Amino acid sequence: MKKVAFFLAIALVGLTGCSEIGDDMSTNTLIPVSTNAGAEPTIGEIPSGPAPTELVAQDVIVGTGATVAATSMLTVHYTLLQWSDGSLIESSWSSGNPATFGLMDVIPGWQQGLVGAKAGSRRLLVIPPALGYGPMAGHPLETQTLIFAVDIISIS
Repeated sequence: MKKVAFFLAIALVGLTGCSEIGDDMSTNTLIPVSTNAGAEPTIGEIPSGPAPTELVAQDVIVGTGATVAATSMLTVHYTLLQWSDGSLIESSWSSGNPATFGLMDVIPGWQQGLVGAKAGSRRLLVIPPALGYGPMAGHPLETQTLIFAVDIISIS
């Protein structure tokens, strides 16, 4: 199982824009994300212009399970794209293996952006470099704004 060591942060900035399960794409999020629960998400067109400089965390699907705390252990599926060109960087869906990790062990954008989400949720995270890999000098994504669609499978 892949250890996902490049995740999120703790300020629930912009935690708005919920969509009902069954819609094809969320229209209330910064970037459209498909709402087909249990299936790999499709991420729509990235807006033109500069990337956000603050963390964006928006629910695409609102779950009904346990709530993510800063100290939670999570099992998630995720898709990662980069803002600059929309290219796919990585997806746990491709391998069929969700990632399991302690929230305190991932990038600040995940630590801040997932707290408060519920199991069963799909959350869009747009993470500026300072909350992503920017602090890791030499990391290939250190200058990139990251786009994640995160499906929270379980929380412990």
